Amino acid sequence: MKISINQVPQYEGTEVTIGCWLLQKRGSGKIQFLQLRDGTGFMQAVVVKASDEELFAAAKGLNQETSMYVTGTIKSDERSSFGYEMEVSGIEIIHEAEGYPITPKNHGPEFLMDNRHLWLRSRKQHAVMNVRNQIIRSTYNFFFENGYKKIDPPILTSSSPEGTTELFHTKYFEEDAFLSQSGQLYAEAAAMAHGKVFSFGPTFRAEKSKTRRHLIEFWMIEPEMAFYNHEDSLKVQEEYVEYLVTDVLEHCMLDLEALGRDTSVLEKIKAPFPRITYTDAIELLKEKGFDDIEWGEDFGAPHETEIANHFDLPVFIVNYPKEIKSFYMEENPEDPRTVLCADLIAPEGYGEVIGGSQRIHDYDTLKQKIVDNGLDLAAYEWYLDLRKYGSVPHSGFGLGLERTVAWLSGVQHVRETAPFPRLLNRLYP
Repeated sequence: MKISINQVPQYEGTEVTIGCWLLQKRGSGKIQFLQLRDGTGFMQAVVVKASDEELFAAAKGLNQETSMYVTGTIKSDERSSFGYEMEVSGIEIIHEAEGYPITPKNHGPEFLMDNRHLWLRSRKQHAVMNVRNQIIRSTYNFFFENGYKKIDPPILTSSSPEGTTELFHTKYFEEDAFLSQSGQLYAEAAAMAHGKVFSFGPTFRAEKSKTRRHLIEFWMIEPEMAFYNHEDSLKVQEEYVEYLVTDVLEHCMLDLEALGRDTSVLEKIKAPFPRITYTDAIELLKEKGFDDIEWGEDFGAPHETEIANHFDLPVFIVNYPKEIKSFYMEENPEDPRTVLCADLIAPEGYGEVIGGSQRIHDYDTLKQKIVDNGLDLAAYEWYLDLRKYGSVPHSGFGLGLERTVAWLSGVQHVRETAPFPRLLNRLYP
């Protein structure tokens, strides 16, 4: 009977066959311990010399990453976090691998990034991708359960949602076009048709950055909600993040264990989250000895880390100065210098995982903002139409998938969570 490793608990005491690769092996003169992987999980298989000397010799000669069919009886193993192992009765080699470059020793990050296509096979990377997969699954569940509709904004766009120049330029026949840096503007149009929507897709930043926090390509989850004000949106963000954390803890414990993640940090993440205004955050930083930032300047990574450490939980920094935020954000009626926006800063130094705001819904105000920011009014005419025909207060936010995966996994390098980041970053040597 051919099964996969994740099905093993159903077959205790049964002889089965698993198609797998050899992750690594160790042994003595009497026993060989084979660490197997098949994409669904990892388990140990045991070959005993006294039972079959020829089979033992074959197992001893196996090379790392050799593909094979391994047959044997499933037995419980309380010493293993997986809980089971296989007593091997047969090995059929499919392909004998030789000279696999990522050996069971420490390798530098540059080497691993250059071999990411193979590094994905490692136990740690497998665990990170499992967490990523669970976040994706939980995202769909959360929004569908709460009445949102999935929409898919175009990847080629005619304008910048953020009003910046950090865009990949291309040609759409005879017209200028750009790789999208956000699906937000199109999601706003969809929200005016469907009420509550979310998009989930790739976004691009033409930034020559080599920091561990930034990627040229990453994935964003971007809900937009008609008739939702800023406070309504913050509540959704809290519930969504708590939902993700709860699901990862429930479904990915073996993966978090493989990553050495301190799950007690995640277990205390419950809504509501603390909040601090931008102005109060500046004062907090001053009190803690930061003299490198003034009111009106954006926070850097050390500032965000200090603020998050102060609360030891995800924290909303609300009401940033309008000059450092996007043109479409609604002015804060209690302080016209600022806008109704928030960044959710993750603890442990992972930085911003969500950025959101209430959007300007008045036609004249938004039109003037577009002009004041030096943007092409004609390119945003369709966006203004949303305020011309039945405009309503509305809000939305964007969660960066890769940074959220890094945070929940406890890995220190955001690029570890993207499919092939080193290949993408070679676009900028």
